[in-house]
Formats: sequence, C-alpha cells, structure tokens
Amino acid sequence: MDVTWEEYGWERLADGVGRRRLPGWDATAGLVIGRDAVLLYDTGAGLAQGAELRAQAEELTGGRRVTHVALSHPHFDHVLGTAVFSGAEVFGAVGMDTLLPRERAELCADAVRFGADAREAEEAAELLVAPRHTVSGEWTLDLGGRQVLLANVGPGHSGHDLAVCVPGAVPGAPEVVFCGDLVEESGEPQAGPDAIPARWPAALDRLLSLGGEDAVYVPGHGSVVDAAFVRRQRDELARRFGVS
Repeated sequence: MDVTWEEYGWERLADGVGRRRLPGWDATAGLVIGRDAVLLYDTGAGLAQGAELRAQAEELTGGRRVTHVALSHPHFDHVLGTAVFSGAEVFGAVGMDTLLPRERAELCADAVRFGADAREAEEAAELLVAPRHTVSGEWTLDLGGRQVLLANVGPGHSGHDLAVCVPGAVPGAPEVVFCGDLVEESGEPQAGPDAIPARWPAALDRLLSLGGEDAVYVPGHGSVVDAAFVRRQRDELARRFGVS
C-alpha cells in the first residue's frame, strides 16, 4: 500500500502495518490496513490524541474510516481517545466491558496525576467507550486480504491484556505483534495496583509462542524489539517477582 507513514510521524512496520509513538506518555498506537477494513490498536490518552489518530488514519488510508478498535489494556494513556471513533467495533480482553464504565473516575484521576489537563481528562472519561466485543482466548478478524489475531494473553501488566498479531502479507515476511504494556522498551515495565506479577512471565511466553523468533514485537512504550528482548524482559520479570 503506497502510503507515506513517516510524513505523519508513523513508523512503517510492514505492508499496510504501522505504529506511532504518541507524545506525552510515549504510548504506542498501531494501524493495520486491510482491503475492506482498518484496525487501530489503542486510541491515546484523550479525545485530542484520538482525533489526531483518526485524522492521520484517514490520510494514510486514502480517506477510509477506522472500522475496528482493539484496546490493549484499561489504562488511561491507551483508551481515553476511543470515543472519537464513532461506529467502530471495539474489542478488549474479557472483563473490560464492565471494568471501564466502573472505573471512569479512577482513569480520570490517573490521567490528571500523570499530567493530563483535568478538564480534558474528565470529558474523555465521561465519554469513554467500553468494548462491545470481549476476547477470552483468541479472535480472528478478516480485514479483507489480511487476517489479524486478537489474543487475550494476560493477565500480566494488568488484569486485561490483549495483543494483536498480524501475519506477514507475503510468505516469508515477519509477523508483527502489538504487545501493549506487557512489553516496554523505553523503561522498566511498570507494575501498578492492577498488575498480576505472578502471571506476567507466562503472558510473555504466550506472546513468544504466537509471534515466534522472527516476529517484530511492538511494545506499549518504546522502540520496536525482537524476540530476544522479549525473552530477556520475561526473565527479568520472573526474577523481579520471584516466579518461574
């Protein structure tokens, strides 16, 4: 697909697949373009970031709308832009459909605590869209000429971690695995109050089994990494939390 990703601040990962490191909290957003549908992975830390992602996705796809949104986990910097994607089918790990509406106030408070404008955070939390479709194991989406796999690989970084695996468009092309915050490259993995540390290494084992040795792994924060990096981080987490 002949699009100039870099012109819009995106990094091209494969044919029809790219990611952007969003300003503020360095969270990743991913885009997968099929013949018939367009999937966005995470929506940013607020309505302004979501609107920017929507506009850029339309430019990168020749005016097409995002039809599917997959949310990696229920933290403010990854979900508060979802409301701007009107009409999109929203996916999340099982449980996020009830958790997000219940924790609007906590998401808003977290956003403000980490530097977001209070009024903007309140508006985004009020308009927050919860997933309509929940993934308990794996869910394959056909975007038209390209299938993507949504995989509930957690818990780990949170209780609701969803990865997206995008096979190569041609034989021999590497798979792209969007990891959410199960993998972080720009700093030590963050374990907040909703983390399940004892299960985190197993979640990374699951990621590695899905992507394999040659995949491109896209962290929730930081630069793209390889399987060796994910394996090292898995071992570091196991040592840190005292699990095998």
